Amino acid sequence: MWRLWLIFDPRRTLTALFLFLFVLAFLLHFIMISTDYYSIESWWGGVGADAAEEATP
Repeated sequence: MWRLWLIFDPRRTLTALFLFLFVLAFLLHFIMISTDYYSIESWWGGVGADAAEEATP
C-alpha cells in the first residue's frame, strides 16, 4: 500500500477525493430536492404537498 502513495501525491489525491465527494453529495441533494416527494414545499405543506401525498405508498 505504501508504494501506491509513491506513485500518487497524497495531498492531491485526497483533495481530489474530497472534492469529488462534495460535488456528488451536492448533486444528490439537489436531485432529491427537485423530486415531488422530497421537495421543500411538500414538507412545509405548500404547493407540492398534494403531489407528495399522492406519491406516498
